[in-house]
Amino acid sequence: MEITATQHDIENRHSVNDVYLGEGVVFTGTMVVPNRAVIAGTFNGELDAQSVLIKAAGKMSGRTEADDLDVYGQLSENVRSKNLLTIRQTGQVNGTLTYAEMEIEQGGQFVGVMQQVS
Repeated sequence: MEITATQHDIENRHSVNDVYLGEGVVFTGTMVVPNRAVIAGTFNGELDAQSVLIKAAGKMSGRTEADDLDVYGQLSENVRSKNLLTIRQTGQVNGTLTYAEMEIEQGGQFVGVMQQVS
């Protein structure tokens, strides 16, 4: 029997050391997340995580650093992706961006200054 995960399953799975900021929740401050941070609400401040998923309703501003960033919502100010930054069709990234690899889907938006690092 073959079991396959849908994109919805992948986006909505949570495990130990993950943080989920729900829709309608506003957080201001600093957060260090050992695994994955899922932002569906509003986050203002500094976020360090292994991976970050910003859902379509999510808004992240401040300093964001992660190995992998997956943006369906809004991400602004200082962004650093050590591995892969993906800007989805509904995603918007504004500000200063440092990245190793980047993918922008048709409809995704980036405005600002970017620098690729190895």
